[in-house]
Amino acid sequence: MKPPVTSVGVIGWLRTNLFSNVFNSILTIVMVFFLIKIVPPLIKWAFIDSVWYTTSEACKNAAGACWSVVPSNIRLIVFGLYPHAEHWRPFAAMILLFGLLFYTQNRKHWKKNLIYLWIAGLLIMGLLMKGGLFGLPSVDSTDWGGIPLTLLLALFGLTAAYPLGVLLALGRQSKMPVVRWFSIIYIELIRGVPLISLLFMSSIIFPLFLPEGITINSILRAQAAIILFTAAYIAEVVRGGLQGMARGQYEAAQSVGLNYYLTMRLVILPQALKMVIPPTVSILISAFKDTSLVVIISLWDLMKTTKNVLTDPAWTGASREAFIFIAILYFLGCFSMSQYSRKLEKELSQGE
Repeated sequence: MKPPVTSVGVIGWLRTNLFSNVFNSILTIVMVFFLIKIVPPLIKWAFIDSVWYTTSEACKNAAGACWSVVPSNIRLIVFGLYPHAEHWRPFAAMILLFGLLFYTQNRKHWKKNLIYLWIAGLLIMGLLMKGGLFGLPSVDSTDWGGIPLTLLLALFGLTAAYPLGVLLALGRQSKMPVVRWFSIIYIELIRGVPLISLLFMSSIIFPLFLPEGITINSILRAQAAIILFTAAYIAEVVRGGLQGMARGQYEAAQSVGLNYYLTMRLVILPQALKMVIPPTVSILISAFKDTSLVVIISLWDLMKTTKNVLTDPAWTGASREAFIFIAILYFLGCFSMSQYSRKLEKELSQGE
C-alpha cells in the first residue's frame, strides 16, 4: 500500500516540521502572522518605494529607502581620505588581496611556494598603498581609510594573533615556571579588560612613554592592540584543545623518540587545532567585527568613513541605509569565514 498522503510530499513535510504537535502549530501560526506584518512593509520600503540614483533632495521626498546615499558617496565610504586621483591603487590592492585569499582557500595550494606568493603580494600591496617608487606619488598612512584599512587591520590582526595565541597556550602548560606564569598573567590581564581600553592606551597613553621626538604610526598602535587582545582569547581556546588530547598521544610520541618540538608540531597540535576550529573561528569573526572600534581613536576605517558621510546635512536622514550597507559588507566577510571554516573542518575530518 502507498503511504498516507499526509506523510509524504509537501503535506508530509509541513506536518513533520511545522505542525508536529500543538506547541509547534501555535508557534508556526504566530511566526507566520509576524512575517505577514513585517515582510511586506519591509519589501515595500526597501525596494518598491526606494530611490537609488537620485540627489539628496529627491531622497527627502521619497516614501521608501534612500539608497542613493551609497552610490553618491561610494568613493568616500570605500577609500576614505585617500587622494581621489589615486583611488585605483587601493582598488588594485584589494583585488590582489581577494585573489590571494581565493587562491589560498584551496588546501592543494598549501605548499612552501604559497609563503613566497603571499610575501610578494603583500609587498606589491604595500607599494600600491604607500607609493614613493616607480613614479607612484607617496600617500601618508594617515590618509588610508575605508575598506582597505579595515581589511589591513583584520588580515594582519588575525594572521599575527593566531600563532601568538598558540604560543601562549603552550606557554601556559609549560613546565618552566617563568614561562607558565608569564603566559597566565598576560592572558588573564588582557582578557580582563575590553578592547576599547587597549585601543585608548595604544593611542593616548603609550605615546607618553616614548622618548621625545619619537612617534609610532597610529595604525600600527591600533594593529598591535588588536593582535594582543585577540591572541589572549585564542590562547584559551587552544588550551582547551590541548587539554582534550589523550595522554597516550604524548606517550606514543615519546616512545618513538620525538622531542617536545616535534611532538607538538607533528602529533599534538595538528589534532588539537582541528578540534577547536569552531570556537577559534568564532573568536576570529569577533575580532574582524571589533576592527570597527578603531573609529573611537579617529582612524578612518569603514565605520568612520560612513559616519563622515552622514555628517553632511544633505544625507543626515539616510543613516539607516548607510549602516545597512556596511552591515552587509561585514556580514559577507563574517559569513565567508564561517563557511570556509566549515569546509576546512569537513576536509580535515575525512578518513576519521
